[in-house]
Amino acid sequence: MMWRFFESGLFEIFFSITFLIIMGMIVFGLISSVRQWSKNNSSPRLTVEAQAVAKRLSVSHHAGTDHTAGHSSTSYYVTFQVESGDRMELRVSGREYGLLAEGDRGRLTFQGTRYLSFVRSV
Repeated sequence: MMWRFFESGLFEIFFSITFLIIMGMIVFGLISSVRQWSKNNSSPRLTVEAQAVAKRLSVSHHAGTDHTAGHSSTSYYVTFQVESGDRMELRVSGREYGLLAEGDRGRLTFQGTRYLSFVRSV
């Protein structure tokens, strides 16, 4: 039964469609990343009074193969609320994540969706 699947050419069609879908997803992801990078670069650098209102992290697990070990990666995010009441979630480094506490107030500097710095008010 399986042999007929290979002989009929359906396997080649299925493989080609699967390959095109995967390649399309990769290309789409790359184009989206370049667009966001370009948009951030063309955005003005802004410094505003803000408060850190929430923190979260996202852990991704990447499975290994028989010969390699898997690994994990962690992304860190902080939600800031500006004076107008608007909120924005920005990705920060692990160091910045550790230094920031919910409730901290200060001057947030960002460019588009790119976090640049946060200086606490004393």
